[in-house]
Amino acid sequence: MPPASPTQPTEPLWPTLRRFLPYLWPKHEPGLRLRIVLAMLLVVATKLVQVFGAAYTLKFAVDRMAAGDRGLVWIVVGLVVAYALSRFLGTLFDNLRNAVFERVGQDAARRLSADVFRHLHRLSLRFHLERRTGAVTKVVERGTKSIDTMLYFLLFNIAPTILELGIVLTIFAFDFGTWLVAATVVMVAVYIVFTRKVTDWRNQLRVRMNDLDTGAVAHAVDSLLNFETVKYFGAEERESRRYERAVAAYTDAAVRNENSLAWLNVGQSFITNAMLALAMGVVAFGWSSGRFSAGDVVFVSTLLSQLFRPLDLLGMVYRTIRQGVTDMAAMFELIDTSAEIRDRPGAPPLAVTAGRVRFENVRFGYEGEREILQGIDLDIPGGKTVAVVGPSGAGKSTLGRLLFRFYDVTDGRITIDGQDLRDVTQASLRAAIGIVPQDTVLFNDTIGYNIAYGREDASPDEVRAAARGASIAEFIEAQTDGYDTRVGERGLKLSGGEKQRVAIARTLLKDPPILILDEATSALDSRTEAAILDTLREIERGRTTIVIAHRLSTVVDADEIVVLDGGRAAERGTHAQLLRRDGLYAEMWARQASEREEADDALAAE
Repeated sequence: MPPASPTQPTEPLWPTLRRFLPYLWPKHEPGLRLRIVLAMLLVVATKLVQVFGAAYTLKFAVDRMAAGDRGLVWIVVGLVVAYALSRFLGTLFDNLRNAVFERVGQDAARRLSADVFRHLHRLSLRFHLERRTGAVTKVVERGTKSIDTMLYFLLFNIAPTILELGIVLTIFAFDFGTWLVAATVVMVAVYIVFTRKVTDWRNQLRVRMNDLDTGAVAHAVDSLLNFETVKYFGAEERESRRYERAVAAYTDAAVRNENSLAWLNVGQSFITNAMLALAMGVVAFGWSSGRFSAGDVVFVSTLLSQLFRPLDLLGMVYRTIRQGVTDMAAMFELIDTSAEIRDRPGAPPLAVTAGRVRFENVRFGYEGEREILQGIDLDIPGGKTVAVVGPSGAGKSTLGRLLFRFYDVTDGRITIDGQDLRDVTQASLRAAIGIVPQDTVLFNDTIGYNIAYGREDASPDEVRAAARGASIAEFIEAQTDGYDTRVGERGLKLSGGEKQRVAIARTLLKDPPILILDEATSALDSRTEAAILDTLREIERGRTTIVIAHRLSTVVDADEIVVLDGGRAAERGTHAQLLRRDGLYAEMWARQASEREEADDALAAE
């Protein structure tokens, strides 16, 4: 039975439990603390009833029956009834304990999951781009589920078992002598050492199993999220084989994990039953010499059997706690991931007056060795529209991400009305900026919900007004469910133009003073593009607008056009000025005009 090589080191037990304890005894929650105290009192009551009620009444009943005086039948009947009542009270107290404690466990899981979810949203865009969503959600799911289980086992299995063991050892010392105390202590020690050794081995198998399970789920989520790409390349069978391989590896690990449980159960059963045979045999031998009564044999058997039940559970409890520690450690690792972008202590909110945006000698690279922006200078006056164009990879979309402060600049600074973005709160900064992105991804909810996402306190009338402003109200009202029409996963039930209009409506509802149009029409046909451009020109009025575009025909009306090339501003000016300059912009314009002519000729030929 050699241990398998772990895929990662076993997480330390006590450091993880110390982080877990605040959820066990929450601050500023006297009601929950009272529930824990009441639950523990019920635990003590249960053990006292089981030991002094059940075990002693059964011993006395057997002794009366062994005496042979049948005139004491009513006393025996009374003792038997008391025994049954003690067993019932033990069950009653256990269930009352569970009912009192349930709120504590559920509240702890709620607070932990909310803390993790809130922290995940604080993390940088870089973190979410580098991690698989399916893997992260699986880690959070396992971690939050483990806290309720760990609370239950720590309070209602480990603590009561220690209490019961102390009571049993005290009774054995007074009634049977130190030999039975020593034998019981040795048995418990051997049981715990055996359980821990085997469970640590099984935990390594579980770590491997969890890794494979997470990988299988991540593969499935990744494949389903990209099902269109899968179909484009006819790769359904390829993806199925890939997923099947991942599940097969998980299945093998799960089988090894379950088989190891059989070894553990057999070993535990051998230790406890060997102790029971030894104790009852010695007491029975003492009964033959008159040292002990017949009831003492039953008494020892009852006490040890009651002790073995939580000890049998103790093996499962230790396994569960070890497994919970592994799951929670992975989740705490997410919590420990520091946010790349943080507000400075005491940072004030952004105050937008004119809405002037400036990029001052901005340098930035996603990776240290590759610089995307190499000293960009842009000055966008309040209420004006500036277009940023250039070849793919020139850094156009990076400007929008920096303005939203998804990343911090490597050098230089970005200001809004003279305020460095790093000196104001992120919440106020993002509240002042609206965006219509190239790829509009909607929540799997209703159209109304997706539009109302632009402002949390928006009324239904304001949502409808925003839809009218985005020229999508007529389409929505033509649907059977109107604004309650569901859009599907990522909005796939809507066309590209419809999704873009929902994004415009959402931004209109937000009503920001600064607007970013990031390739907002690049995925649309020319007719839909023309209609949406008219809508965009309406919402640009009175706002500081940055238009990031690939199609030059969409930016000819901009107050200024900046041409990026190789991370630098190669040219700038109006459309007419740049054409007269006959530089990079004029070259791009001529190429796109030629492509449009070829496309028109191809359509005419059809």
